[in-house]
Amino acid sequence: MSALSTIADYSSDEPRQWLTLVGRKKVLAVVHTITYAKRLLDVLSLLEADFRLQVVFTTPPHAFGDEVPRFLQQLGSPVLPWSEATHMTFDLAVAAGPRGVEQVQAPLITLGHGANYLKRVPGASDAGVAGLRRRDLMPGGKPPAAVVVPHQADLEELGRHCPEALQLAHVVGDPAHDRITASLSRRTAYRRALGLADGERLVLAVSTWGPHSFFGRFEMLLPRMVGELPPGRYRIAVLVHPNVWSGHGPWQVRTWLAWCRRLGVSVVPPEADWRSVLIAADYIMGDHGSVTLYGTLTGVPILLTGSPEPEINPRSPAATLAVTAPALSPAHPLPEQLDYAAAEYRPEEYAAIAARITSEPGRFHRNMRRLMYRLMGLGQPAHEPRAMPLPEPPTLRTWSSDRGEASA
Repeated sequence: MSALSTIADYSSDEPRQWLTLVGRKKVLAVVHTITYAKRLLDVLSLLEADFRLQVVFTTPPHAFGDEVPRFLQQLGSPVLPWSEATHMTFDLAVAAGPRGVEQVQAPLITLGHGANYLKRVPGASDAGVAGLRRRDLMPGGKPPAAVVVPHQADLEELGRHCPEALQLAHVVGDPAHDRITASLSRRTAYRRALGLADGERLVLAVSTWGPHSFFGRFEMLLPRMVGELPPGRYRIAVLVHPNVWSGHGPWQVRTWLAWCRRLGVSVVPPEADWRSVLIAADYIMGDHGSVTLYGTLTGVPILLTGSPEPEINPRSPAATLAVTAPALSPAHPLPEQLDYAAAEYRPEEYAAIAARITSEPGRFHRNMRRLMYRLMGLGQPAHEPRAMPLPEPPTLRTWSSDRGEASA
């Protein structure tokens, strides 16, 4: 009997005889994209080992959702079709994106899926800051049970963009921030697991998605990186936003990057946990996306590949980073630019930017669990929830190829 059938039966008034645990509280994870899935997994870890709960997943239609079913299948997650999930009642639902969630019948918690609220949506009929528009906060005009934000300053932004959401808002922190900071002491272990030799410098190329992203310039910049950063002294890893993989298709992205994989560049797949690789890096070359901003937590120099002003929320820490980190120059050798970024690096400036990611550092798990259990009408488990250090990544060779296989 499949997990899907089991959950469907569990939702009925008369559970069938093959179920072992009945009468559980039902929690629905609404997973639109792989990016959202990763954020929700940090949230759902707060419910582990609680036999009073049954967690199920559903996948609403989304432009970047094609790879989500495979991702959830690899997790072994019970998945309900969206058409069924929207006709069932749950004791709690969590979502990291707004699309379609007004159809969910449950007390719903919505939260962001990246670092702070970095991006504007320019030129559209619903232009504004992504995550702070009325359509993001009150999808379908229906208020959720709770809107989770990472920083106290976000309340002012909510009041400006959607005053009705203020009474629903809870400042709980940022799970990726807390997992990264809890793991910084393991940097040496991550570098060893990645296969980095003593003295070898890892350059991490980070791209968000969209026409103004680093990936939009990869065909010009990656050859420079490969040609100007000598092997033995440098290792290169590429981290591309899952929306690029979903939008163009994994085969196409691997094919575009096959040549650099054959030359030893490691292309981190979208399902991998990027955070340990970020911690292991010696230099970050990134654009205006969340991962670059999380890089301010790691204490290494950042070289910005582009900061498109129309797409950056001017009130966000990304805007401050854009005028703090040096910008990539087309006229000077990359090793010189990386050395310059290191020489100009001021830890206190980057620490001030990082502090704007969350006003609840180290307290996301405590705050979020309290909110979830309160909405379910349950007492919390009698132990302190903590941000666990990240597991060790696989070796970089796992993500590169010397066999000329575009589909490996």
